[in-house]
Amino acid sequence: MKFPKIYTLKDIAQLIDSEFVGDENFPVYGMNEIHVVEKGDIVFVDHPKYYDKALNSDASVVLINKKVACPEGKTLLISDDPFRDFSKLATYFNPFNKADKSISESAEIGEGTIIQPNVFLGNNVTIGKNCLIHPNVVIYDGCTIGNNVTIHAGTTLGSDAFYYKNRETGFDKLISCGSIIIEDNVDIGAACTIDRGVTGNTLIKEGTKIDNQVQIGHDTIIGKKCLIASQVGIAGCTVLEDEVTLWGQVGVISGVTIGRKAVVYAQSGVSNSLEGGQAYFGSPCDVARKKYRELAGIKVLPEIINKVNKI
Repeated sequence: MKFPKIYTLKDIAQLIDSEFVGDENFPVYGMNEIHVVEKGDIVFVDHPKYYDKALNSDASVVLINKKVACPEGKTLLISDDPFRDFSKLATYFNPFNKADKSISESAEIGEGTIIQPNVFLGNNVTIGKNCLIHPNVVIYDGCTIGNNVTIHAGTTLGSDAFYYKNRETGFDKLISCGSIIIEDNVDIGAACTIDRGVTGNTLIKEGTKIDNQVQIGHDTIIGKKCLIASQVGIAGCTVLEDEVTLWGQVGVISGVTIGRKAVVYAQSGVSNSLEGGQAYFGSPCDVARKKYRELAGIKVLPEIINKVNKI
Protein backbone atom coordinates (compact mmCIF):
# COMPACT_ATOMS: atom_id res chain seq x y z
CA MET A 1 0.00 0.00 0.00
CA LYS A 2 1.34 3.41 -0.96
CA PHE A 3 0.65 6.41 1.26
CA PRO A 4 -1.27 9.42 -0.11
CA LYS A 5 1.88 11.51 0.27
CA ILE A 6 5.51 11.06 1.28
CA TYR A 7 6.02 10.86 5.05
CA THR A 8 9.26 11.15 7.00
CA LEU A 9 10.66 8.49 9.29
CA LYS A 10 9.96 10.80 12.24
CA ASP A 11 6.31 11.19 11.14
CA ILE A 12 5.82 7.42 11.13
CA ALA A 13 7.64 6.98 14.45
CA GLN A 14 5.32 9.52 16.05
CA LEU A 15 2.23 7.74 14.72
CA ILE A 16 3.19 4.50 16.50
CA ASP A 17 5.18 6.07 19.37
CA SER A 18 8.38 4.19 18.55
CA GLU A 19 12.11 4.85 18.51
CA PHE A 20 13.87 5.05 15.17
CA VAL A 21 17.35 4.57 13.75
CA GLY A 22 18.33 6.77 10.82
CA ASP A 23 17.75 10.25 9.44
CA GLU A 24 14.49 11.65 10.81
CA ASN A 25 13.76 13.13 7.38
CA PHE A 26 14.21 9.80 5.57
CA PRO A 27 11.30 9.51 3.06
CA VAL A 28 8.70 6.76 3.52
CA TYR A 29 6.38 5.98 0.61
CA GLY A 30 4.25 3.09 1.83
CA MET A 31 4.02 -0.21 3.72
CA ASN A 32 3.94 -3.78 2.48
CA GLU A 33 4.38 -7.39 3.44
CA ILE A 34 7.71 -9.06 2.78
CA HIS A 35 6.64 -10.80 -0.46
CA VAL A 36 5.56 -7.56 -2.18
CA VAL A 37 7.69 -4.94 -0.42
CA GLU A 38 9.41 -2.29 -2.56
CA LYS A 39 12.02 0.40 -2.07
CA GLY A 40 10.56 3.18 0.08
CA ASP A 41 8.22 0.81 1.96
CA ILE A 42 7.96 -0.27 5.58
CA VAL A 43 8.06 -3.99 6.34
CA PHE A 44 7.54 -5.53 9.78
CA VAL A 45 9.31 -8.44 11.46
CA ASP A 46 8.82 -9.76 15.00
CA HIS A 47 10.71 -13.07 15.07
CA PRO A 48 14.51 -13.58 14.99
CA LYS A 49 14.06 -16.33 12.40
CA TYR A 50 13.02 -13.70 9.84
CA TYR A 51 15.26 -10.77 10.84
CA ASP A 52 17.79 -11.33 8.03
CA LYS A 53 15.08 -11.74 5.40
CA ALA A 54 13.46 -8.44 6.39
CA LEU A 55 16.72 -6.54 6.77
CA ASN A 56 17.95 -7.75 3.36
CA SER A 57 14.63 -7.19 1.58
CA ASP A 58 13.79 -4.29 -0.73
CA ALA A 59 12.19 -2.47 2.21
CA SER A 60 13.70 0.88 3.13
CA VAL A 61 12.24 0.87 6.65
CA VAL A 62 12.19 -2.20 8.90
CA LEU A 63 9.73 -2.20 11.79
CA ILE A 64 11.45 -4.55 14.23
CA ASN A 65 11.29 -5.55 17.92
CA LYS A 66 15.03 -5.47 18.60
CA LYS A 67 17.85 -2.98 18.11
CA VAL A 68 20.08 -4.47 15.44
CA ALA A 69 22.74 -3.17 13.07
CA CYS A 70 21.00 -1.09 10.43
CA PRO A 71 21.94 -1.99 6.84
CA GLU A 72 23.31 0.81 4.69
CA GLY A 73 20.62 2.80 2.94
CA LYS A 74 17.87 1.63 5.31
CA THR A 75 16.29 2.82 8.54
CA LEU A 76 14.70 1.08 11.52
CA LEU A 77 11.60 1.60 13.63
CA ILE A 78 12.07 -0.06 17.03
CA SER A 79 8.82 -1.34 18.51
CA ASP A 80 7.93 -3.67 21.37
CA ASP A 81 5.17 -5.10 19.13
CA PRO A 82 5.68 -4.69 15.35
CA PHE A 83 2.53 -6.71 14.53
CA ARG A 84 0.38 -4.32 16.55
CA ASP A 85 2.05 -1.23 15.12
CA PHE A 86 1.83 -2.45 11.53
CA SER A 87 -1.92 -2.82 12.02
CA LYS A 88 -2.03 0.60 13.64
CA LEU A 89 -0.48 2.12 10.52
CA ALA A 90 -2.88 0.16 8.28
CA THR A 91 -5.83 1.55 10.22
CA TYR A 92 -4.47 5.09 10.12
CA PHE A 93 -3.81 5.15 6.37
CA ASN A 94 -6.82 3.08 5.36
CA PRO A 95 -9.54 3.74 7.94
CA PHE A 96 -12.85 1.90 7.77
CA ASN A 97 -15.60 3.99 6.15
CA LYS A 98 -19.13 3.06 7.10
CA ALA A 99 -21.49 2.58 4.17
CA ASP A 100 -24.76 4.51 4.04
CA LYS A 101 -26.02 3.19 0.70
CA SER A 102 -26.13 -0.14 -1.08
CA ILE A 103 -24.21 1.34 -3.98
CA SER A 104 -21.69 3.96 -2.93
CA GLU A 105 -21.73 7.30 -4.68
CA SER A 106 -17.98 6.90 -5.23
CA ALA A 107 -18.44 3.59 -7.09
CA GLU A 108 -17.75 3.79 -10.84
CA ILE A 109 -19.82 1.57 -13.15
CA GLY A 110 -18.93 1.23 -16.82
CA GLU A 111 -21.20 1.53 -19.82
CA GLY A 112 -23.40 -1.49 -20.47
CA THR A 113 -22.84 -3.05 -17.06
CA ILE A 114 -25.91 -4.54 -15.37
CA ILE A 115 -26.23 -4.45 -11.60
CA GLN A 116 -28.98 -6.79 -10.36
CA PRO A 117 -31.04 -6.09 -7.18
CA ASN A 118 -29.53 -6.29 -3.70
CA VAL A 119 -25.93 -5.86 -4.85
CA PHE A 120 -23.61 -4.01 -2.46
CA LEU A 121 -20.81 -1.87 -3.92
CA GLY A 122 -18.50 -0.25 -1.38
CA ASN A 123 -16.56 2.97 -1.53
CA ASN A 124 -14.30 3.52 -4.55
CA VAL A 125 -15.27 0.29 -6.28
CA THR A 126 -14.59 0.35 -10.03
CA ILE A 127 -16.47 -1.90 -12.48
CA GLY A 128 -15.72 -1.86 -16.21
CA LYS A 129 -17.95 -2.11 -19.28
CA ASN A 130 -20.48 -4.82 -20.14
CA CYS A 131 -20.29 -6.66 -16.83
CA LEU A 132 -23.13 -8.60 -15.22
CA ILE A 133 -23.30 -8.55 -11.42
CA HIS A 134 -26.01 -10.89 -10.14
CA PRO A 135 -28.17 -10.43 -6.99
CA ASN A 136 -26.66 -10.39 -3.50
CA VAL A 137 -23.09 -9.94 -4.67
CA VAL A 138 -20.98 -7.98 -2.16
CA ILE A 139 -17.96 -6.02 -3.35
CA TYR A 140 -16.04 -4.32 -0.57
CA ASP A 141 -14.27 -0.95 -0.74
CA GLY A 142 -11.57 -0.34 -3.31
CA CYS A 143 -12.01 -3.44 -5.48
CA THR A 144 -11.42 -3.12 -9.23
CA ILE A 145 -13.37 -5.18 -11.79
CA GLY A 146 -12.45 -5.17 -15.49
CA ASN A 147 -14.62 -5.40 -18.62
CA ASN A 148 -16.94 -8.28 -19.59
CA VAL A 149 -16.87 -9.82 -16.12
CA THR A 150 -19.73 -11.96 -14.77
CA ILE A 151 -20.15 -12.46 -11.01
CA HIS A 152 -22.90 -14.79 -9.85
CA ALA A 153 -25.23 -14.49 -6.87
CA GLY A 154 -23.94 -14.51 -3.32
CA THR A 155 -20.27 -14.00 -4.10
CA THR A 156 -18.20 -11.75 -1.83
CA LEU A 157 -15.10 -9.89 -2.99
CA GLY A 158 -12.78 -8.07 -0.62
CA SER A 159 -13.23 -9.68 2.78
CA ASP A 160 -10.28 -9.47 5.17
CA ALA A 161 -7.23 -11.71 5.04
CA PHE A 162 -7.23 -14.72 7.36
CA TYR A 163 -4.12 -13.51 9.20
CA TYR A 164 -3.81 -13.65 13.00
CA LYS A 165 -1.18 -13.62 15.73
CA ASN A 166 -1.69 -16.08 18.58
CA ARG A 167 -1.47 -14.38 21.96
CA GLU A 168 -2.28 -15.60 25.47
CA THR A 169 -5.40 -13.42 25.42
CA GLY A 170 -6.58 -14.74 22.04
CA PHE A 171 -5.93 -14.14 18.36
CA ASP A 172 -5.00 -10.64 17.19
CA LYS A 173 -5.95 -9.78 13.62
CA LEU A 174 -3.60 -8.12 11.16
CA ILE A 175 -5.61 -5.33 9.57
CA SER A 176 -6.02 -5.74 5.81
CA CYS A 177 -5.50 -2.62 3.70
CA GLY A 178 -4.92 -4.17 0.27
CA SER A 179 -7.50 -4.82 -2.42
CA ILE A 180 -8.63 -7.07 -5.28
CA ILE A 181 -8.16 -6.69 -9.03
CA ILE A 182 -10.28 -8.77 -11.42
CA GLU A 183 -9.13 -8.41 -15.03
CA ASP A 184 -11.23 -8.61 -18.22
CA ASN A 185 -13.35 -11.60 -19.30
CA VAL A 186 -13.34 -13.33 -15.92
CA ASP A 187 -16.36 -15.37 -14.77
CA ILE A 188 -16.91 -15.98 -11.05
CA GLY A 189 -19.55 -18.45 -9.91
CA ALA A 190 -22.08 -18.30 -7.10
CA ALA A 191 -21.17 -18.21 -3.41
CA CYS A 192 -17.45 -17.64 -3.96
CA THR A 193 -15.24 -15.70 -1.55
CA ILE A 194 -12.09 -13.85 -2.56
CA ASP A 195 -10.07 -12.08 0.17
CA ARG A 196 -8.32 -8.77 -0.29
CA GLY A 197 -4.55 -8.50 0.01
CA VAL A 198 -3.04 -7.58 3.35
CA THR A 199 -1.20 -4.62 1.82
CA GLY A 200 -1.04 -5.56 -1.86
CA ASN A 201 -3.62 -6.97 -4.26
CA THR A 202 -5.25 -10.31 -4.77
CA LEU A 203 -5.22 -10.65 -8.57
CA ILE A 204 -7.38 -12.70 -10.96
CA LYS A 205 -5.99 -12.34 -14.48
CA GLU A 206 -7.75 -12.14 -17.83
CA GLY A 207 -9.95 -14.97 -19.03
CA THR A 208 -9.96 -17.08 -15.87
CA LYS A 209 -13.16 -18.99 -15.05
CA ILE A 210 -14.12 -19.82 -11.46
CA ASP A 211 -16.90 -22.25 -10.52
CA ASN A 212 -19.29 -21.99 -7.54
CA GLN A 213 -18.19 -22.16 -3.90
CA VAL A 214 -14.52 -21.38 -4.35
CA GLN A 215 -12.36 -19.69 -1.68
CA ILE A 216 -9.29 -17.67 -2.72
CA GLY A 217 -7.05 -16.31 0.03
CA HIS A 218 -5.28 -12.98 0.39
CA ASP A 219 -2.54 -11.86 -2.00
CA THR A 220 -3.03 -14.86 -4.26
CA ILE A 221 -2.31 -14.40 -7.97
CA ILE A 222 -4.37 -16.42 -10.44
CA GLY A 223 -2.93 -16.36 -13.97
CA LYS A 224 -4.65 -16.02 -17.35
CA LYS A 225 -7.16 -18.61 -18.60
CA CYS A 226 -7.15 -20.72 -15.44
CA LEU A 227 -10.05 -23.07 -14.66
CA ILE A 228 -11.01 -23.52 -11.00
CA ALA A 229 -13.79 -26.00 -10.24
CA SER A 230 -16.26 -26.06 -7.37
CA GLN A 231 -15.19 -26.20 -3.71
CA VAL A 232 -11.52 -25.46 -4.36
CA GLY A 233 -9.76 -23.71 -1.48
CA ILE A 234 -6.62 -21.68 -2.17
CA ALA A 235 -4.67 -20.23 0.76
CA GLY A 236 -3.01 -16.83 0.77
CA CYS A 237 0.12 -15.76 -1.13
CA THR A 238 -0.23 -18.56 -3.68
CA VAL A 239 0.59 -18.20 -7.39
CA LEU A 240 -1.22 -20.05 -10.17
CA GLU A 241 0.55 -19.44 -13.46
CA ASP A 242 -1.39 -19.21 -16.74
CA GLU A 243 -3.79 -21.96 -17.85
CA VAL A 244 -3.71 -23.97 -14.62
CA THR A 245 -6.70 -26.25 -13.97
CA LEU A 246 -7.82 -27.18 -10.44
CA TRP A 247 -10.64 -29.72 -10.31
CA GLY A 248 -13.24 -30.00 -7.54
CA GLN A 249 -12.26 -29.86 -3.86
CA VAL A 250 -8.56 -29.29 -4.45
CA GLY A 251 -6.89 -27.68 -1.44
CA VAL A 252 -3.79 -25.51 -1.90
CA ILE A 253 -1.48 -24.51 0.97
CA SER A 254 -0.16 -20.93 1.24
CA GLY A 255 2.94 -19.63 -0.44
CA VAL A 256 3.31 -22.18 -3.25
CA THR A 257 3.46 -21.81 -7.03
CA ILE A 258 1.64 -24.05 -9.50
CA GLY A 259 3.29 -23.89 -12.90
CA ARG A 260 1.78 -23.06 -16.27
CA LYS A 261 -0.70 -25.59 -17.70
CA ALA A 262 -0.54 -27.85 -14.66
CA VAL A 263 -3.69 -29.86 -13.94
CA VAL A 264 -4.58 -30.97 -10.40
CA TYR A 265 -7.24 -33.68 -10.20
CA ALA A 266 -10.20 -33.58 -7.79
CA GLN A 267 -9.76 -33.88 -4.01
CA SER A 268 -5.99 -33.46 -4.17
CA GLY A 269 -3.97 -31.58 -1.56
CA VAL A 270 -1.20 -29.28 -2.83
CA SER A 271 1.43 -28.86 -0.12
CA ASN A 272 4.44 -27.95 -2.30
CA SER A 273 5.07 -26.01 -5.48
CA LEU A 274 4.29 -27.94 -8.68
CA GLU A 275 6.00 -27.76 -12.07
CA GLY A 276 3.90 -26.80 -15.05
CA GLY A 277 2.75 -29.01 -17.88
CA GLN A 278 1.91 -32.09 -15.81
CA ALA A 279 -1.15 -33.67 -14.19
CA TYR A 280 -1.18 -34.24 -10.44
CA PHE A 281 -3.26 -36.26 -8.00
CA GLY A 282 -3.42 -37.25 -4.34
CA SER A 283 -2.77 -35.76 -0.92
CA PRO A 284 -0.02 -34.84 -0.75
CA CYS A 285 -0.31 -34.70 -4.51
CA ASP A 286 2.30 -35.99 -6.89
CA VAL A 287 2.50 -36.66 -10.63
CA ALA A 288 -0.74 -38.47 -11.41
CA ARG A 289 0.78 -41.46 -13.21
CA LYS A 290 3.15 -42.09 -10.31
CA LYS A 291 0.36 -41.74 -7.78
CA TYR A 292 -1.88 -44.17 -9.68
CA ARG A 293 0.93 -46.74 -9.76
CA GLU A 294 1.32 -46.36 -5.99
CA LEU A 295 -2.42 -46.93 -5.48
CA ALA A 296 -2.32 -49.99 -7.72
CA GLY A 297 0.57 -51.33 -5.65
CA ILE A 298 -1.37 -50.83 -2.43
CA LYS A 299 -4.28 -52.86 -3.83
CA VAL A 300 -2.10 -55.94 -4.37
CA LEU A 301 -0.15 -55.52 -1.11
CA PRO A 302 -2.44 -57.89 0.92
CA GLU A 303 -1.97 -60.58 -1.72
CA ILE A 304 1.81 -60.18 -1.56
CA ILE A 305 1.77 -60.36 2.24
CA ASN A 306 -0.31 -63.55 2.17
CA LYS A 307 2.14 -65.16 -0.25
CA VAL A 308 5.10 -64.19 1.92
CA ASN A 309 3.42 -65.57 5.07
CA LYS A 310 2.83 -68.93 3.35
CA ILE A 311 6.49 -69.36 2.47
